[in-house]
Amino acid sequence: MNVSHEWLRALVPHSLTPQQVRDVLTMRVATVDELVPLREDLAPIVIGRVVQAARHPDSDHLWVTKVDAGGPEPLDVVCGAPNVREGALYPFAPTGTTMPGGLKIEKRKIRGQWSNGMLCSARELGLGENHEGILELDVDARPGTRFLAAVPAGDTRIVVDVLPNRPDLLSHLGIARELAAAIDAAVTLPRFDGAAPALPATVVGKAEARAGEVSVRVEDAELASRYMGAVVRGVKVAPSPEWLVERLRSVGVRSINNVVDATNYVLHEMGQPTHAFDLSKLGGGSVVVRAARKGETITTLDGATRTLDERITVIADGSRPQAVAGVMGGRDSEVTESTTDLFVEVAIFDPRRTRAARRALGLSTDASYRFERTIDPELPPAALERVVSLIVALAGGRVDAIADVQSAPRRPQPLTLRVARVRKLLGEAVPAADIRRVLGAIGFEVAPAPGTEMLVGEEELTVLPPSWRGDTVDEIDLVEEVARLVGYDRFPSDLRPARPSAVPDAPHWLLAGRLRDELVGLGLYEARPIPFVAGGEESDFVRVLNPIAENEAFLRRDLLDSLARRAEYNLTRMQGDVRLFEIGNAFSARKDTLPREELRVAALVMGARRPVHFTESKPPAYDEWDAKAIAERIVAMVYPNARTELAPAGGEVLWAILVAGKSVGRVTRVRLDAPVWAAPAFGVEVSLGVISSERVAQPGRNAPQRAATSEQRRHPAYRPIPTTPAVELDLALLVPEEMHAAIVEEVLRRGAGDLLERLVLFDEYRGKGVEAGMRSLAWRLTLRHPERTLRDKEVEGRREKLLKTLEHELGIRQRTA
Repeated sequence: MNVSHEWLRALVPHSLTPQQVRDVLTMRVATVDELVPLREDLAPIVIGRVVQAARHPDSDHLWVTKVDAGGPEPLDVVCGAPNVREGALYPFAPTGTTMPGGLKIEKRKIRGQWSNGMLCSARELGLGENHEGILELDVDARPGTRFLAAVPAGDTRIVVDVLPNRPDLLSHLGIARELAAAIDAAVTLPRFDGAAPALPATVVGKAEARAGEVSVRVEDAELASRYMGAVVRGVKVAPSPEWLVERLRSVGVRSINNVVDATNYVLHEMGQPTHAFDLSKLGGGSVVVRAARKGETITTLDGATRTLDERITVIADGSRPQAVAGVMGGRDSEVTESTTDLFVEVAIFDPRRTRAARRALGLSTDASYRFERTIDPELPPAALERVVSLIVALAGGRVDAIADVQSAPRRPQPLTLRVARVRKLLGEAVPAADIRRVLGAIGFEVAPAPGTEMLVGEEELTVLPPSWRGDTVDEIDLVEEVARLVGYDRFPSDLRPARPSAVPDAPHWLLAGRLRDELVGLGLYEARPIPFVAGGEESDFVRVLNPIAENEAFLRRDLLDSLARRAEYNLTRMQGDVRLFEIGNAFSARKDTLPREELRVAALVMGARRPVHFTESKPPAYDEWDAKAIAERIVAMVYPNARTELAPAGGEVLWAILVAGKSVGRVTRVRLDAPVWAAPAFGVEVSLGVISSERVAQPGRNAPQRAATSEQRRHPAYRPIPTTPAVELDLALLVPEEMHAAIVEEVLRRGAGDLLERLVLFDEYRGKGVEAGMRSLAWRLTLRHPERTLRDKEVEGRREKLLKTLEHELGIRQRTA
């Protein structure tokens, strides 16, 4: 964004140098990339002191002077100015200088006397029309000092790097608002010479309105949320006055004529693009904002003929497009010297369609740059009044009619700002009065929230952002504004002392950290894939409103699917040994409410269990038992005090993970799109709990404070170290092949009662001594009484009771051979 220092000073009267303005803007508003002096043609000019002045021997109006220009010796200079005097300072052009008018200064004889340069007048420097004498300087500068360093001659262009979220800064008015707030000044739009034109009443409509004889229609509010037009008659198109030419030149814009220059002036002053059509060249008595038709063409102001399509919005008359909306006007309705009647447009065009048009046509303009970043929705009326006033002041004429077509305006929503929140985030208390002052200085409306006025340091403020600050949508945006406006240098730069938090960490977060450490310790690597998948039926998956890619437009329902894709990626790169885990969220759709969001942990293993080593020819591969062991480790951490079970299941699912009889996960074979050499893959997925949607803030609101929850921390329950000895009892049982070991374990646990401390299946045997259709499974039972030593008779009685129960309930007997 090019900003003229003189233009800025006309809006905000101040005595700051361009360098001081740069410092203020950089610290409080936006980065200033560079300062560009606009009179670089004066760079060779230096300060010269006349140390001697005498009449020319051969002329009655010339002087022969000696000038100290900072060199080792004074220079002989012939001068014809009547006001030259000894001891005074003047602008001096050394030999070799090319003056602003094109004159090159050379060493030459004048009436027989050598002259080595020139003492300059204001007109010769382009600083005014005075040519009656040379320009005497009242400055404190040594001879030889650069003229531009000693004298603020001409304007300075301030190049500001405006970020996309601050389109309000793409104008002199926007920069002036911020500068005025910083130096405690007021912003005033300068008046134009001449009487202000009388403006007729505005005709307002939702889709169509009339500006006198011109019908203004917007076919779809999505194309333009607001479109204003004014009919100005009786203008005389001519060159612009010098002040306007200089204003535009200072920001890098070439002067065209007084009407076009007026529209460009308002664009750079207020940030609102405008456009003037030759009314006599608009056919059909109508102006229509519509989508272009495929194959339509338009010759734009740059002389290029462009083919349009439906993505592009155009301004058309009764028969053809006359402008590409938000980008560039058309040559057919261009304002020329013969133009007498105008239709002046001020609008708010859709940023997305403006961007699409700019890309499709390869045409970027000052107008499209601003429309793409959004325009203040309440700016058009003021901008229209400003531009027609300037046109009438420069070109004469009268404003005949004004039309305003607008859809329902979007009003900014009030926000709540907690003073305590400002203190917490910035590390320094900012009084509520200071907050109200600094925010009010840039257009925010601030009032204390009812009932909090007396709570010093704990007040809440209701803040209504101005229409031009569409980037301010949440409390944190207001905190950032306060920090910026108060001044970052006010806040301490040292590290704040660490203080233990009074708020307990979220149980899910703590659990995830412990799980992460455990799984890394088992040799697994954490993966963090994005949670988007191709999905299926929309009713089964949660669709993302604005997906990164349409082929992954849904939120995943489980984590193993994401890990499977990562495993396939590794296999395509000949990496067959995969050990991955992820802790992340899975989503499932629910009718008429927010989706169900569940925190889960998943692991996938395949290939070699450990790296190749010389002590073994080939390391063992991961199998389903390894996956089950990982699942048992996870379950022991997640549900340490609960009754858990890994129950055999059918199909791809090997074991269902049950907690108190409820399924919380699974151990499964994982199907992959894998080459033939790849080992089988096994996966584990376990739920860590549901994320409550009650804590999700509504749009534009603060998240609610976390209330006390009944959720228990998942810490293991510890018992005292035993003081009595344990007794181990081994049972080898003949179990039918079709019977799951878990069924037998359930009977053993129930029969052993409170004395059972541990139950382990340690052997499986088929072969000699075991009849067909049976297998031998051996369990080791660890029994312990908490207060005394168990007697042999008690242990034997417990063994016989267990065998009778097994035979009675399951038909299982003890293996004897």
